[in-house]
Amino acid sequence: MEGTKLQYHYMELLKGLIDERAAALGRSLTFCVTTFGCQMNARDSEKLAGILTFIGMEKSESENADLVIYNTCTVRENANLKVYGRLGGLNGYKKSNPDMIIALCGCMMQEKEVVEKIRTSYPFVDLVFGTHNLYRFAELLYACLTRTDKKPYISIETSDTAIVEELPLDRTYSFKSGVNIMFGCDNFCSYCIVPYVRGREKSRESADIINEIQTLCDSGVKEVMLLGQNVNSYGKGLSEDITFAGLLKKVAGVSGIERIRFMTSHPKDLSDEIIEVMAGEKKICSHMHLPLQSGSDRLLSDMNRHYTRERFLDLCDSLRSAMPDISITTDIIVGYPGETEEDFRETMDVVERVRFDSAFTFLYSKRSNTPAARRTDQVDEATAKERFVRLLSRVRAIGEEQAMRFVGTDQVVLVEQINKQDPSLVTGRMDNNSVVHLKGDESMIGRLVPVVLKECKGFYYFGETL
Repeated sequence: MEGTKLQYHYMELLKGLIDERAAALGRSLTFCVTTFGCQMNARDSEKLAGILTFIGMEKSESENADLVIYNTCTVRENANLKVYGRLGGLNGYKKSNPDMIIALCGCMMQEKEVVEKIRTSYPFVDLVFGTHNLYRFAELLYACLTRTDKKPYISIETSDTAIVEELPLDRTYSFKSGVNIMFGCDNFCSYCIVPYVRGREKSRESADIINEIQTLCDSGVKEVMLLGQNVNSYGKGLSEDITFAGLLKKVAGVSGIERIRFMTSHPKDLSDEIIEVMAGEKKICSHMHLPLQSGSDRLLSDMNRHYTRERFLDLCDSLRSAMPDISITTDIIVGYPGETEEDFRETMDVVERVRFDSAFTFLYSKRSNTPAARRTDQVDEATAKERFVRLLSRVRAIGEEQAMRFVGTDQVVLVEQINKQDPSLVTGRMDNNSVVHLKGDESMIGRLVPVVLKECKGFYYFGETL
C-alpha cells in the first residue's frame, strides 16, 4: 500500500495547484482523455480520469481543454500515425491557451524512437510517460506542473513489477466495468510489439480482484470484463495455487454479479477446465474471443504461436460441444511475411470450418524491433490487399449467416445507451456480445431486459421487450 499512499500524497498537492489556478481563472479547470486501442487502454484511461476528477478537474468532451491526454496504442502503424495527425490540432488549441497541458502516455510511448520524435518534432507536448509507470500519474503530473523550464517532462520506465491498488477510478458506465486481472505478456509472438511495451506477465492476487469486483457490484455493476493480454495464463508467478478457471469460479461467487466476460484468450493456454467452468456457470457469458491469426501451421510456427490449426479446430469443436450457442470470434492477420497463396487458403479453410460469428481482420503491419519486421520476404501490398478483401468478404457472409440462427429466439439484453441514430431506441448486448436495438428510454439503461429478436440486420438485431 506504500505506493498507493505516495500517489494520494501527490494528489493532495495537485489539489492545491488546481485550486489556485481555478481561482485565478474564475472557473473550473477541464480535462479530456482520448483513448486509442484496446480495452486495457480504456481501463487505464478510467484510472487517469479518476485521478483528475479527484484533484478537482472537470471532464470535458472537447480537446480544447486545460489538460489533454492521449492514451496511445502502437499495435499497428496506423495507430501511431493517428496520434501524430491529431497532435497538430492540439498545438492550435495550445497557441490560444499557452497554459494548456498536453500529455502522451500508453504503449506508443514505450518506443524509444517515438519518444525522440516527440521530443524533437512536437516540443509543445508537456508530459510523456509509458505503461509501466501509469500508476504514478499524479506524481508525474505534479513534477510537470512545478518544473522550472518548459521542456517536455519525460518519464519512461522499461520495466516495473509494482501493482498499485485502490487508486481513484472514473468509470465510463455505472453498470459494467473492466477489471484488470493481470498485466503484460510472455508470449513474444514474432509480429507483436505488446511484450516490449507492456512488459512481462504479472497477475494480481485473486483476493484483490474479488474485493474490487465486490465493491463494483455493491455500487450497481452487473457485468465485469476480466482483462489481460492472455487471461488463460492467469496465476503464473503467484504464491497462491490458482488458475484462470479457479478465478472464474471465485468471480461467479461474488454477490450481485450477473455477467462475466473476459479477454483475451490465447489458444495455447485454453484448457478443458476453462471450457468446463464456462459451460457450467450461467453467469459467464457465452462468448469466446480466440485469436487464430493464421490457418497455416507453417506460419503459426513462425509466428511463435505454439498451437497448430488442428489444435485450434479441436478447441472450437470443444467450445461448441459444451456450449452449442456460443459465439466464437477471432483475429486474423493477412500478408504476414512469407505468406503464400497456399498459406492463405489454409486460413480460409479454417474460417469455413469454424464459421466465426465475427472476425477482426488485419493487414500485417511491420512493428519495429519484432522478429517479423526483420524478415526480407515481406508480402507485396497488392497481393496482401487482394487476399484481405477475399477474407473480409467471406467472414462477413458467414457472420451474417451465423447471426440468423438467433432470429425469433428469446434473449436477455443489457441495455447500455440511447441509440445514437434513433433516440426512440435503446441499444444493448446479448450474452454472446451481439448488439440489439429496441424501443425504450433512458430508464432502461443498465437493466437486463428480456427480449425477442424480431429481425437480423447482419451483425445486429432489432428486438421487442417481452
